[in-house]
Amino acid sequence: MISVIITTYNYGKYIERAIRSCIDQTLDNSNYEIIIVNDCSTDFTEKILENYESEVRVFNLKKNIGLSAARNFGIKQSKGQFIVFLDADDYLHSEILRVEKLFLEENSKLDAVSVDYYQVDERGNRKQLFNAEENPIACGIMFRKDLLYDVGLYDENFRAREEEELRVRFEKKYTIHNLSIPLYRYWIHDDNLTKNNA
Repeated sequence: MISVIITTYNYGKYIERAIRSCIDQTLDNSNYEIIIVNDCSTDFTEKILENYESEVRVFNLKKNIGLSAARNFGIKQSKGQFIVFLDADDYLHSEILRVEKLFLEENSKLDAVSVDYYQVDERGNRKQLFNAEENPIACGIMFRKDLLYDVGLYDENFRAREEEELRVRFEKKYTIHNLSIPLYRYWIHDDNLTKNNA
């Protein structure tokens, strides 16, 4: 089983597209779960999430704990053997879970699988294609959950660039195999701070 983990803080105006892209996967929905960790948003995120409670597992945190801790919380709630992170303002190609799961199941020596991605605009128009080996991002990678635990999950002391730090630790011990097929959609906009330099 796969657990897709979306963490969100005040991204109510973006998150529905992310959720729909998870629901619309070609992989049968009995093979994956969608976990949303709402990190004490003060906008209308919680109202949006109420519409999806029959299809996703929602955790509305009472205190803001930050991205690293929120992702770790999601991992600890997950039932899947595989973990995929999705940013609340990004979205997935409908084939990503099926393809990555197939690779990990058929290649037991692979530790994690990433995919290339398109940078997109608000309407989903493709702006640029990125190779994920040359320009790595945290999301869209399917990890074996036990290996994330083995490297100690996210360092909750990091308030920025935490995904880079996790990736460095992960790749000291394990490998991330990249598939040259763009199945992740990465949106850079005025509201996302960490993506301005991407």
